[in-house]
Amino acid sequence: MSLYEQIEQLKSSYSGEKLLALENFLTLGFPTKKDEEYKYTHLKEIVEKKYNFQATETHNITKKQLDELHLGEEHFDFLVFVNGTMHPELSKISIESAKVLTLKNALSKAEYSNFLEKNLHSLTKAENPFCELNKTMATNGFVLHVPKNTRIEKPIHIFYLSQGQQENTFYNPHNLLVVEDGAAVEIIESHHNYDESFVFTNSVTEIIVGKNAKADWHKLQNDSNTSYLVDNTFAQQDRDSLATVNTFSFGGKLVRNNLDFIHNGENINSFMNGITIIGDNQLVDHHTAVHHNQPNCESYQNYKGIYKDQAKGVFNGKVFVDKIAQKTNAYQQNNNILLNEGATIDTKPQLEIFADDVKCSHGCTVGQLNEDAMFYLRARGISKKEAQALLLYAFANDTMQNIDIEQLKTKISSLLAEKLEVDLNF
Repeated sequence: MSLYEQIEQLKSSYSGEKLLALENFLTLGFPTKKDEEYKYTHLKEIVEKKYNFQATETHNITKKQLDELHLGEEHFDFLVFVNGTMHPELSKISIESAKVLTLKNALSKAEYSNFLEKNLHSLTKAENPFCELNKTMATNGFVLHVPKNTRIEKPIHIFYLSQGQQENTFYNPHNLLVVEDGAAVEIIESHHNYDESFVFTNSVTEIIVGKNAKADWHKLQNDSNTSYLVDNTFAQQDRDSLATVNTFSFGGKLVRNNLDFIHNGENINSFMNGITIIGDNQLVDHHTAVHHNQPNCESYQNYKGIYKDQAKGVFNGKVFVDKIAQKTNAYQQNNNILLNEGATIDTKPQLEIFADDVKCSHGCTVGQLNEDAMFYLRARGISKKEAQALLLYAFANDTMQNIDIEQLKTKISSLLAEKLEVDLNF
């Protein structure tokens, strides 16, 4: 039985808005290669499998396993979800100035009904089948409400772990971050599957950034080859705000990142950075869109990809500039290196500009390592493997420049070295 057929059988289990969302999904169906947006990312491998929708709650996650994932426990707050359920005994939240809840708890509390009614699902798109499916099936995830002029000093790391599942499992986490005027926060999100059975995660994140506020969201994607991830992230910004989404993709069998930025005020800055290093037959697909709806705003996209073996990359970046969005400055760049003949990348930067006083640029490159640079390094006694790693590290390094969290920067550096198969101190 396919995943679509399994979901179709759930109609009698839902009512109201959830049923409407489910019917929308069933009408749209999963995208196929006939859909332009999924022309290079085929989901057949995912959707033809059968999944368990109710994950086993028991687990035996050890402290050692968690310690290996932590970036610096004393410097972070963290929420740990195991098999879809948040475990307080594994988590640490010391924040007193902001509200942190699981989605399940927020939905059950009457005092949050107005807040959720205003913000939850306010950015998701009805024509997106994954968002509609998530709206129907999401039972957990987290809600973070940062009040006006509150600055959260410690980064918050959100762990989504799967362990002890005997069957393929389907997860639908939904995250909501509301950062009010003048507030600031940094989030790190990571997913980890410890089982040999497959995990399919359909994640939706909504980020709402108020006036003169700052929100940074870092996605650390280094999962196993039995993991599929489709991630839809929406960031809406008000005037004078700054928002960043960094996406570091090092693992997972198939990863699809859909990222939308919506500008609802002037003097907004948006940053999107990505590093992808994959091999074997992995696939990572980045689809980004920035909607410049107001004047005097800036957006920067910088994505780097390194592909080896039979790995495949996809990048499609869109920038939309409305006719009233004069003085827009939009930069978009996608650079890729293919290390083997079997590795491929399909890249397509796009601009749609309806204003006349703008500064917009886009570009992409696909190539191999510079032979002259390799010769220069080899001539100075550096081995071929280390010379290659040095050049690749330098190639990817500039996408990490706006990371303020030193522990995260160190972790990304170590993962780069690990993926390049060299010692970090070479």
